[in-house]
Amino acid sequence: MKSIVTVPILCLALIGHAQTKPAAEERIPYGNNPLVGKYVKVGDARLYYEIYGKGQPLVMLHGGVYGYIDEFEPFISKLAENYQVICIATRGHGKSETGSTPFTWQQRAEDAYKVIRTITKDSVIVLGFSDGGYAGYKLAALHPKLVKKLIVIGASDRPKGSRIDQANYTPELLLGQSKDYFESRLALMPEPKRWGECLSWINKLYNEDFISKETFEKIKCPALVMGGDQDGGHSAEALVKASRQINNSSLAIIGGCSHVVFYCNFPAVWDNVDFFLKNGKI
Repeated sequence: MKSIVTVPILCLALIGHAQTKPAAEERIPYGNNPLVGKYVKVGDARLYYEIYGKGQPLVMLHGGVYGYIDEFEPFISKLAENYQVICIATRGHGKSETGSTPFTWQQRAEDAYKVIRTITKDSVIVLGFSDGGYAGYKLAALHPKLVKKLIVIGASDRPKGSRIDQANYTPELLLGQSKDYFESRLALMPEPKRWGECLSWINKLYNEDFISKETFEKIKCPALVMGGDQDGGHSAEALVKASRQINNSSLAIIGGCSHVVFYCNFPAVWDNVDFFLKNGKI
């Protein structure tokens, strides 16, 4: 049974969730942690990942362009209390290499599959945000025996030809928006000189690839689709449409929040995620 949860609260901020972070001296450097960081060769690229906690494996797939493992900081320590949390860095993001082939959602999914299978033979729970949500949809559709529960945040129905505003990310644009932030990202990259090439492949991915009914109808596991009602790129209607096309799904719409809902209202997001993990539905 599908359900809609609306939480009427103003969005606090997309970035700068200081109230959820521990003191600076105690913070774990998620995404750049030499104590736990490892690499695995997947085809034409070395991909980076980190593992925290013990228990059932739970895979975290981060967002694109601005996103990386560290965006999941509010989740990781809480999830690691009961799960083996596997955080995978996408091609061209953070400490992962870019590879030699343009990006697709299927490639993203297969990359995740191969990393997971180097770590565990068990089935896994997947939590994906934005780009990672689309990779999660595709992963669950292509490998139904692998994914036993799926949580997707900020990734809605996107049929072929539906994108009106064309993505056109460039290094100059992003450095102009947030110079310090992206310079810190570049400092992590093994191939920083290829960032422009990576962004051109991301633009192509966003503008030309798609995920809709052809993927959703193949997902067999319980799924939770979540997003903010103020997300300009993923309307509540598009989130509802995605959820309705997945056979065993629940839906949570967080009121007053835009794309990064877990920075806006983490308690509401966490309550839904925690309940779904325990019950398989909301």
